[in-house]
Amino acid sequence: MVSPLVSKLRDILGKRKVLDSDAELLCYSFDATPLLYHKPDVVTLVDSEEDIRLVLEFAAQEGLPVTTRGSGTGLSGGSVPVNGGILIVTTSMNRVIEIDAHDMSATVEPGVITANLHALVEAQGLFYPPDPGSMKISTIGGNVAENAGGLRGLKYGVTGDYVLSLDTYFIDGSKIRYGTKCLKDVAGYNLTKFLIGTEGTIGIFSRIVLKLIPKPKTKTTFLALYDDIVDAARTVSAIISRKVIPSTLELMDSVTINCVEDHVNIGLPRDVEALLLIETDGHPEVVREEAEIIREACTANRVRSLRIAANARESEELFTARRNALSALARVKPTTILEDITVPRPVIPEMMVTIRQAAEQYGITIGTFGHAGDGNLHPTCLTDERDKDEIHRVEQAYEVIFEKAIALGGTISGEHGTGISKAKYLPKMVGSKALEVMKRIKHAFDPENRLNPGKIFLPTER
Repeated sequence: MVSPLVSKLRDILGKRKVLDSDAELLCYSFDATPLLYHKPDVVTLVDSEEDIRLVLEFAAQEGLPVTTRGSGTGLSGGSVPVNGGILIVTTSMNRVIEIDAHDMSATVEPGVITANLHALVEAQGLFYPPDPGSMKISTIGGNVAENAGGLRGLKYGVTGDYVLSLDTYFIDGSKIRYGTKCLKDVAGYNLTKFLIGTEGTIGIFSRIVLKLIPKPKTKTTFLALYDDIVDAARTVSAIISRKVIPSTLELMDSVTINCVEDHVNIGLPRDVEALLLIETDGHPEVVREEAEIIREACTANRVRSLRIAANARESEELFTARRNALSALARVKPTTILEDITVPRPVIPEMMVTIRQAAEQYGITIGTFGHAGDGNLHPTCLTDERDKDEIHRVEQAYEVIFEKAIALGGTISGEHGTGISKAKYLPKMVGSKALEVMKRIKHAFDPENRLNPGKIFLPTER
């Protein structure tokens, strides 16, 4: 029996754009975050701005909550429809509207896959640097909603640094276009920057203009191996303090290295405690100079061995290994819980020690990898959600890790967002005054709390 809700939506959008079977709803009840599941009441597969407007106007009439979803690669539960209602899926809005080589910009719909955009712009000698680990699956709209980072964030910044303009729909179905292709624009409040990273709680993006830059001419990739993870962590600050900003500076601990080698089998050594994947790019002369400085910094911090990738294929193999870190760890046990702390670079060694001690104290397995160059670490617990006692110990360990990150001047989330999974830690992170300001902003745009409810803030009465 088709519900009145589904029947009305099919009259508005057409039958093929509205899903309501149990199997279909189950497929859209979770993202890449473990332990978080909730089915929507109905799924809408929008493929135009008009579809978004029609769904929002219908939801307003019916008083229904609305959640937006791209590819579902989020790691904080941001697209899980915890209050049910209507789920808007934007993956069919996947058109690259324009690549402007003169203005060096790209105009895209929110469902464009990040890696596909990389390939298109690089074919024209241009470069879109943000490269989240999920880039072969994740969408630009989701990247903007979470302000996603990536391996190249140290040198090139994160998604928000490349967003010039946004077309945004609000909960009542109204739309604004804010921002231009201009690199300088201070007319009024900077609503574009404000909307980035709001996790689908303020508006739904329908058109995005991104800044592009020239593609680097050359690059050199290093693999640095360490017998002590503290030495690897110290190398990070040693490189930066020598006035070199690598395009990539990634860390993997021994747990991660062994899981990755089991998965991709490219010859990573199993007897080291840590490795750094380092890449410098740019003009050939600059790259040569920076490579020497990187070599010096690694040597000064007791690197066991330092190898330069012999060719592009070998470099790509190393990056493939790093990008497979999460999927490799996820193969070990039924449940993989990945976190996203960031700390100042000089205290990475102290943070790594705390992570190791927390794992030992609570008798759990944690593999840590991440973007060490900007202090963003992903302590990842390998567990089983059916073992309630172990899950409790995992939560205790993460409490210790989060508290230490905050105490060191860091944050509970560098790039994955607050969503559901970190909402309870946000008050301690930002303080009551800042939290109240955020709630007031949310209320101004969404007074009935119908747009992606249950995210960022702990649940409250509507």
